[in-house]
Amino acid sequence: MPALLHKLNYTYAEYLGFEASSNVKHEFLGGQIYAMAGGTPEHAALAAAAITLLGPQLRGGECRPYNSDLRVRTPTGLTTYPDVTVVCGPREIDGIDPLAITNPALIVEVLSRSTEEYDSGDKFEHYKTFPSLREYVLVSHRERSVEVRSRGEDGWRTTVVHEGAIAELSIGARLDVRELYDAAAEPSA
Repeated sequence: MPALLHKLNYTYAEYLGFEASSNVKHEFLGGQIYAMAGGTPEHAALAAAAITLLGPQLRGGECRPYNSDLRVRTPTGLTTYPDVTVVCGPREIDGIDPLAITNPALIVEVLSRSTEEYDSGDKFEHYKTFPSLREYVLVSHRERSVEVRSRGEDGWRTTVVHEGAIAELSIGARLDVRELYDAAAEPSA
């Protein structure tokens, strides 16, 4: 979980005012505002690679990828900025927050040492309350693999896809694990 700011209970309106005047992103949940940790260059490169690979596959279709500047608000009240959000069809805007969407079809989070437990645990519990969410993709920082959590008729199922394999996504796109990590690799001099 990101670091908690000092005041004990904020209104959502206070959070929005704070976000509008801040150059740092924050999560909001249950009256608490949490500063989001800055990412490493490797983290940023993996998120950019995911968008770069998904974008051309989705072009001209009903789905569109967004970077971490897009705010999402869950039915449970968690407001945050996923690394990659894919929306299929028109964006549904939150009734209170005109800059937050409420209908992601796919969310990608690039894991880090400080966020891995939160992203794969509590944050996923909030994300899966989106009726629109079909898949949640966790990009490993430890090895070349992605974990795809897919919503089915009987609940959520998890598939880990390693280098050399391709994750077939329900949004009509594929994520080649080798290509993802190669696209994010530091160029050689």
